[in-house]
Amino acid sequence: MAASKIKGGGTKKACLPAAKVRSMSAAEKKKVINAKKYAGSKGDYKRSEGSFVKGARKKGATLRDWFQKENWINVATGEPCGK
Repeated sequence: MAASKIKGGGTKKACLPAAKVRSMSAAEKKKVINAKKYAGSKGDYKRSEGSFVKGARKKGATLRDWFQKENWINVATGEPCGK
């Protein structure tokens, strides 16, 4: 069986921890939002590497800590993710 690319549902919502979103410039936010909209419109699982965000996760935090203990918000609207 050949390996296939991972395909997601094509969601266009970009979520990041609230502290990181507050520290981002308007241009950085726009870059992330546009990349996620573009990827979602194609049905891709994730956005392009050029729009990756550095410094969103605290040093030493496990992946579980990062997802469960951070206040995740929608970069475009500022509302909590999952609404």
